[in-house]
Amino acid sequence: MIAKLRTKGQLYQLFGQVASALANPHRLELIDLLVQAPRTVEDLAREAHMSVANTSQHLQRLKQARLVVDEREGQFIRYHLADPAVRRLWLELREVADHRLPEVDLALNAYRPRRYVFQIISINELQEKMNRDEVFLLDVRPAIEFQAGHLPKAVSIPLGELEQRLNELPADKLIVAYCRGPFCEIADQALELLSERGWEVARLEEGVAEWNMAGNMILEGSHG
Repeated sequence: MIAKLRTKGQLYQLFGQVASALANPHRLELIDLLVQAPRTVEDLAREAHMSVANTSQHLQRLKQARLVVDEREGQFIRYHLADPAVRRLWLELREVADHRLPEVDLALNAYRPRRYVFQIISINELQEKMNRDEVFLLDVRPAIEFQAGHLPKAVSIPLGELEQRLNELPADKLIVAYCRGPFCEIADQALELLSERGWEVARLEEGVAEWNMAGNMILEGSHG
């Protein structure tokens, strides 16, 4: 009996290793970025506004827990999620926190002050409008994320390029923008710019990960 209890304890200790690796806001942000696309340490450090040394330390902790893996590409090391289950774990963790902690909604309102300014379109509504060719679907994430996976028929115009590429947008369709999901403000910034320039706009709250988890196909490469 004592041996079984010891073995059971070892199991929970191993489960705890995964929980411990995730119990850091910087490491969660790195997981969130890797959900969108594989990245080098330097890319992750730049996106997360951390030093390369600090980013590398956090990635090593995630690697020890078998949550991420790395591959050497010349002088660079590129990281990606070790398994699709890690993506599911992150989305579920986020959903539990959103449902159980009212502070999440307050923090999100502060982070996304334009959260309720623009029309929200659901996945089903988007699909119906896409079938009727009524919308122009705009992916405003960095190009590396679009190439790693994007919604069908989406066009990539990263936020930093949007103002210079307005001539690529149709004037007679609803512009629907999406980014990394409901906890991302990139799409809000894009919609604010487009709304000021006269376009009818809406936001898809879900990102690529949520779209795919709902059973929908995603595409890879540089074309929608």
